[in-house]
Amino acid sequence: MTKFANSTLLVTGASGQLGRIAVEELLARGATKVIAGTRDPSRLADFAARGVEVRKLDFNDAATFESGFAGVERVLIISTSEIGRRIAQQTAAVAAAKAAGVRHIVYTSAPAARPDADAGLGPEHFWTESAIFASGLDFTILRNHMYAENTLMDAAPTIASGQLYGLVGDRGTSYVTRADTARTAAGALLSAQGQTIEDVTGPAPVTNVERAALLSELSGKPVAVVPLPPADLEAGMVSAGLPDAFAKVLVAFQRDAVAGYHGVVTDVVERYSGRKPETLADMFNANRAAILS
Repeated sequence: MTKFANSTLLVTGASGQLGRIAVEELLARGATKVIAGTRDPSRLADFAARGVEVRKLDFNDAATFESGFAGVERVLIISTSEIGRRIAQQTAAVAAAKAAGVRHIVYTSAPAARPDADAGLGPEHFWTESAIFASGLDFTILRNHMYAENTLMDAAPTIASGQLYGLVGDRGTSYVTRADTARTAAGALLSAQGQTIEDVTGPAPVTNVERAALLSELSGKPVAVVPLPPADLEAGMVSAGLPDAFAKVLVAFQRDAVAGYHGVVTDVVERYSGRKPETLADMFNANRAAILS
């Protein structure tokens, strides 16, 4: 559905990977008043040439908020990449959106968003969601599950070592591609109404054992799962060169997979994008050359 195709629609972070796909999807689905917000408008000259209004909108610069949100009816707030600063950035953006008269906020959140100190990125999303709820505006919270592309970071090393490290008791993760989440977000911007929270998932939960089997099938080499307790997994990540803070985030994600939070499966991707979500196996096959190079 494209009920709001003629409304003024803003995508923040439009020069990022997810933002670009979302803008492309809005245009493909007939949106007539698309605004692309970015801290560096020069990066979106291609969109400007196609009739998209490009505005400077920097979540670290409140002076850009008034003009950035002016006249906007519905906004897609894509969670920023600055871990540790996102609560301040995003709650300020929500307040600015309300002040500008925005009617509906679509926000890219994460599953099981909660304020617990050991919940990884959960608190940043929880407090942003809380600000949206308190705004009194209509909203669609899209709790994007783990991006399938994140598994590409360790795919080649895992195949080379023949070992995939993970927490004991993994119950599966419903990996979803970034493109599927972007198209879902565009669909929500075009059609969602009221106040809803939606889990955005892939078609099925994939355990570490199943992921290892996919990599083995792709490469023709054996890959075994090595289950570890959280402290050992985190220590291994740090010794492999990951920053300690990032290792803690990744382990928190895996703890949530053990708890079952990441095994949820919904029809949200298909409902908002009109397409069935891509499987992890298909994503691996599409990136086969890069993984095996």
